[in-house]
Amino acid sequence: MAEKDLVSVLEAAARYRADRVAWTFDLGDGPAERLTYADVGARSASYAEALRERGIGPGDRVAVLLGNRAEMPLVWFALMRLGAAMVPLNVRYGPVDTEHVLRDSGARLVVTTAEHARVLEAVGDLPDVVRVEELVADGTWEQGPVDPDAVVNVQYTSGTTGRPKGCLLTHRYWTTLAGSMVAEFPHVSAEDVMLTAQPFHYVDPQWNVVTALVAGAQLVALDGFHPSTFWAKVREHEVTYFYCLAAMPTLLLRMPPDPLDRVHRVRAVQCSAIPTALHAELEDRWGVPWFEAFGMTETGADIRVGSDDHDVLVGSGCLGRPAAHREVRLVDGELWLRGPGMMLGYLGHESPFREDGWFPTGDLARLDDAGRVYLTGRLKDMIRRSGENIAAREVEDVLLTHPSVRLAAVVGVPDEIRGEEVKAYVVAPGSSSDELDAWCRDRLAGFKVPRFWEFRDDLPLTASHRVEKAKL
Repeated sequence: MAEKDLVSVLEAAARYRADRVAWTFDLGDGPAERLTYADVGARSASYAEALRERGIGPGDRVAVLLGNRAEMPLVWFALMRLGAAMVPLNVRYGPVDTEHVLRDSGARLVVTTAEHARVLEAVGDLPDVVRVEELVADGTWEQGPVDPDAVVNVQYTSGTTGRPKGCLLTHRYWTTLAGSMVAEFPHVSAEDVMLTAQPFHYVDPQWNVVTALVAGAQLVALDGFHPSTFWAKVREHEVTYFYCLAAMPTLLLRMPPDPLDRVHRVRAVQCSAIPTALHAELEDRWGVPWFEAFGMTETGADIRVGSDDHDVLVGSGCLGRPAAHREVRLVDGELWLRGPGMMLGYLGHESPFREDGWFPTGDLARLDDAGRVYLTGRLKDMIRRSGENIAAREVEDVLLTHPSVRLAAVVGVPDEIRGEEVKAYVVAPGSSSDELDAWCRDRLAGFKVPRFWEFRDDLPLTASHRVEKAKL
C-alpha cells in the first residue's frame, strides 16, 4: 500500500466500495451525516474542480479553517487531486498564531466558514478567503496522474523549539502510516468501525481518515471529546476501535460508573501516555485492552505495544516496540528514529535529519533487553498540555512584547488531568497576572496562555544571559 498515492486509493474505494459507508459525522446538533465511498470520491472531485477554477494547482498551499465537519477532509482530498497541499489552521488559534501560519506557509487561499472567519479579521495581509459553501464547480473533473511524493500537508507543530514549523507530509507519509495500522497491530480491517473525537486540524483525525480508507473501514467523527457522552456514542455507532491521548482516559474514569460500561463492541483502544497508575483500572472498567502508542507529526506512527506484549506491560509506561518500518537508536540517551514515511522536512528551515536519515526526537529514552522503548525525560523546551504541544519560546516571545515585561520564562508544571500546565515566571514591575493573561489571550490560542504566574524581581541567568530554567 505504501507505494500508492491517496487519490488512487480513494478512486479504487469509490469504485469497488461505492455504497459502503465511509464516514459518519455525528456533530450532536442534528442527524448524523453519512457519506459513502462514492460520495467521498464525487464530492472531493467537485471541490477539486471548484478550487482549480479559482486558480489552485500543483504546488500551491491552501489554508483550511474548518471545524469537525465532512468538508474538512473533503477539501483535503480535493487538494490532493490538484497536487496542492492543505495547511490546517487550528480553530482555537488567535490572530498571532494564525498570522504566523499563513505568512510562513505562503498559503494562496483560505477555505473557511462564517463561524471561523472572525479571527481572520484581525490578521493583516490575508490571502484570498472563500467560504466552503461557495466552492461550487461549473465544469467536470477529470483526474490526472498523482505523484506519491507530492506534499499533501503543511502540518504545523511546535516541533522542539520556537514558533510552530510546517511539516511537509507526502502521500507516502500517510500510506506508510496507514499501511502499518492495517498490516500490523491493531490490524484495522473492513470489519472495523473507527472513531475520532479530536479536532480535524490535528494529525490524529487525519490518520484515522487515511487508515479507514486504506482498510475499507468506517470512520465515525464526533464534534469533540465529551466524557459524559463518549461511551454512549461508542455504543450507538458500534465502534470497534478508537485512539485517545492526554487527559481523555482520566476524564473518562471520572464519569460515574454505568451498568452499560462493558456493553460495546470495542476490541482495542490505542492511547498515547496512558496514566500508568490508571491503566489496569481503565481495562477493568470497560473490559477492553488499552495499548500504548508513540508517534510524532514529523515521523508518523513509530512505536506501539501489540497483543504479544500487552499483558506484561500494563501499567509500565512502556511505549512498546518499533513498527516494522521504523528503526530506533539512542544517542546520548536521546531517542532517534529512522525509516520510510517521515516528513520531508520543515518548510523554510534547515533539515532536522542527521546523517543517514536519523531524526532526533528530543525525548530521552531507554531500551530493555527485548528492544522495547521507555521514555525517561525530555530535552526539548516543550510543554505537553492535554495533548497540545506548546513551545515555551512562543509564549515567552508574546510576553516580552508587553511593555512592562523585562524577563519571562515559561515552563511546564505537573497537572493531574492535563499532564502539564503552563506556568510563567516574569519580571514585570507594575503589572498583574490579569493584565498579562489578557495580553496573551488577545494574541495566542487559549491553551497556550499560562495558568500559573509567578512575579519576581529577577530571574537566574546563564553566562550567555539566557534564563536558567533548571533553577526555576
